[in-house]
Amino acid sequence: MPTGPAAQLTKAHDTAAGPIMMTTLVGKKSGVSGKVWVWLPPEYNDPKYANYGFPVLTLYAGGQSNGYNTWTDDQLPIQVADEDLVKQGKAHPFIMIMPVQNLVSNESQTLDCSDIPGQPKMGTWMAEDIPDFVRANFRTVKGRDGWGVMGASTGAFCSAKLALQHPDTFKAAVPIDGYFNPDSSFWKGHEADRLANSPDVLVAQSKADVRMLATAGGATPDEVRLVKAWVAKAAAPTKIDYYEQPDGKHLTTHFKKMIPNTLEWLTQNLTGPTAG
Repeated sequence: MPTGPAAQLTKAHDTAAGPIMMTTLVGKKSGVSGKVWVWLPPEYNDPKYANYGFPVLTLYAGGQSNGYNTWTDDQLPIQVADEDLVKQGKAHPFIMIMPVQNLVSNESQTLDCSDIPGQPKMGTWMAEDIPDFVRANFRTVKGRDGWGVMGASTGAFCSAKLALQHPDTFKAAVPIDGYFNPDSSFWKGHEADRLANSPDVLVAQSKADVRMLATAGGATPDEVRLVKAWVAKAAAPTKIDYYEQPDGKHLTTHFKKMIPNTLEWLTQNLTGPTAG
């Protein structure tokens, strides 16, 4: 059950599967202040599920995502897709949490979803403050078994990194068409810290008991090589499945086509609504 205190949520966008709400979260542990969008599946407010905790899927966007998240609008309509699949018995009704991942739009000032020395603690905001916010406000599956993270491009980097660093919080991740080396200019002079936050390094050293689905676009050979090489570094207990989208390109319109498959994969690897 929610632990409180309740956040003030305002409607940001309507979808055919219900409204997307928004709030500004000031992280108690990180001190970071950023926008967070929330979608609750229709089942959440169904009296039949009044005593159920729901699985949580956190979604990170590609690009800068300093004041927006492409999962919150019609570019990547994952909410409608989820509800369609729920009705077909193919997907869980997920609580979807969609935070920003940078605080400014300057490309040279990205934060790499990390606590870069001397910079805002974006890694702590993502890995600790966001889950704390969700548990404070919503009925969730207890423990990590119902918690997943997914993102495309830059969001893929974030999702892979968060799952490898925090397997106590996230059980599954889907990095869509990602890259795996931190490249923020803020890492200059902090190479040891950069490597400690590199999914490329982490996956080879990981003892994280997590499942991942890593994807690449079949029409982008460099991306295919990069993602396949990263997947090959994983060793038990980390397990990474690989999917190559036929003729796929590194475009939002192509990420959109993969939404049903990724939701079905997440449903197979995360616990669904559970009675308290």
